[in-house]
Amino acid sequence: MKRTLLLALSLVVCANNAGAMDRKTLTIASEGASPPWNAITPQGELAGFDIDVGRDLCRRMKFECTFVPQDWDGIIPALTVGKFDAIMSGMAITEKRKKSIAFSKPYAGGFNQLVIRKDLDLPPTDTSAELDLTTIDPEKQAKIEELRAALNGRTLGVLRSSNSEAVLNELFGKVATIRSYDSQDNMHLDLVAERIDGGLADYFTWKAFLDSTDGGIATLYGPRLSGGLWGPGVGVGLRQDDGELVAAFDSAIEAATSDGTLKRLSEQWFKIDVSPQTSN
Repeated sequence: MKRTLLLALSLVVCANNAGAMDRKTLTIASEGASPPWNAITPQGELAGFDIDVGRDLCRRMKFECTFVPQDWDGIIPALTVGKFDAIMSGMAITEKRKKSIAFSKPYAGGFNQLVIRKDLDLPPTDTSAELDLTTIDPEKQAKIEELRAALNGRTLGVLRSSNSEAVLNELFGKVATIRSYDSQDNMHLDLVAERIDGGLADYFTWKAFLDSTDGGIATLYGPRLSGGLWGPGVGVGLRQDDGELVAAFDSAIEAATSDGTLKRLSEQWFKIDVSPQTSN
């Protein structure tokens, strides 16, 4: 009986492994609200850097991929219950998220930055300076204190459930009012309507807004922020028990990095190179 049971279990394991090996299709989710990482076109289709990279990786892995929109707030829970197979949505690889899901190697880097309304009388800052929050030394702490003094009493917006939300609360939660939004677009609307004084988000997402007609009321403020809670870069989010798929994405990302595809796509969408070989 024991031998029969072991044989049955072995057949189940083999069948499951074969099913994983035979998989030819993937469904990939993206928020569709953070251009140029991802956006929804007037035709209702997903487009952006994440989508183009995803298509390239799927071609290398020989998968037929479908891209679907998913609100940011529920994107990780939806992955874990099997609503789709992967997330490609400018998602930073962080230790907190790794408790719930797995990640591929980074396929891009980047940084975040504050934006404020131009009509505010705030001290000038060097917006081209960089501030890595991985470790905080006295010099970095002094820069943070300067920002805290400048933003004291202000109302700042941020995308809900994002790492930027955690950073904003950590850095300025004691001196400013933090207002969280379900989408970047809604934060932009409140900024234009002067319901908030500024906000924190991915630089490239801000850039798309600042270059628009409505974005003329705002400007970058403070240094380029990276590291810390934002982790080593942006990766593909996957289920923790899907190790085979993680390995497949890793191999495809390595190939796309080596042949310059990620560099080309990042320069196409961001106008600068944020590929792993230069940003990590």
